[in-house]
Amino acid sequence: MKKISPKIVSELIEKADFYNCADFIISDPIQIPHSFSKKEDIEISAFLSATIAWGNRTSIINNAKRLMLLMDNSPFDFVKNAKGKELLPLTKFVHRTYNGDDCLGFIYSLKNIYNDHGGLETVFTKGFKKSNSIESSLIYFHEIFMKYIDLHRTGKHVSDISKGSAAKRLNMFLRWLIRSDNKGVDFGLWKKIPASELMIPLDVHVGNVAREMGLLERRQNDWKAVVELTDVLKSINSKDPILFDFALFGTGVNKSRKK
Repeated sequence: MKKISPKIVSELIEKADFYNCADFIISDPIQIPHSFSKKEDIEISAFLSATIAWGNRTSIINNAKRLMLLMDNSPFDFVKNAKGKELLPLTKFVHRTYNGDDCLGFIYSLKNIYNDHGGLETVFTKGFKKSNSIESSLIYFHEIFMKYIDLHRTGKHVSDISKGSAAKRLNMFLRWLIRSDNKGVDFGLWKKIPASELMIPLDVHVGNVAREMGLLERRQNDWKAVVELTDVLKSINSKDPILFDFALFGTGVNKSRKK
């Protein structure tokens, strides 16, 4: 296992403490599920917001809010009961390459997951228990979700780690729902998957900062890099390794803004 200097460890802890606070919510897509109180509303809004979480964060937040409005700000009720003309407004939704057809496909798949599989938490938890790993959780979720997806293009918006994807957005979604502490950013709603097993939501910002700090050697931002970096973070904090997502992502985003 890579040995991390005390200076780097101290910096990670300091930056994680700095970014893991209520102010983080204001400029992050996690603010969308924070606008709900019902468990199913939180997890569905979190899943859909995480799905479109790439690109400019302001655009992500605005479009996620728009999507919730198109679902009458009642995502669970909409997923369960919307049909016919009630679904038509979604056909005009667009976020980058994610369009109305993709949105309808996601709603249809979510409907079946809640009707036939006990909901998102049950699916991810069942997958996790196959080998007590987030890897098996993500693979099982992909298998179930894709059962109800007809369009090939829509399937591209669901990460497949069996093909090497870093699954940044799904890992971020799982962090939101599973991690908990006294800072109030992550929800800690799902209790059957331990936070100690979460995997780092790896994107360009996180990858670049991790390499600069000597935490990650692999050059590609893929699943192997996710495993490598998460293992290093576990050596620092085995119970809550993804706490350091705040440090790496927050530092990376701020560097990007300064440029």
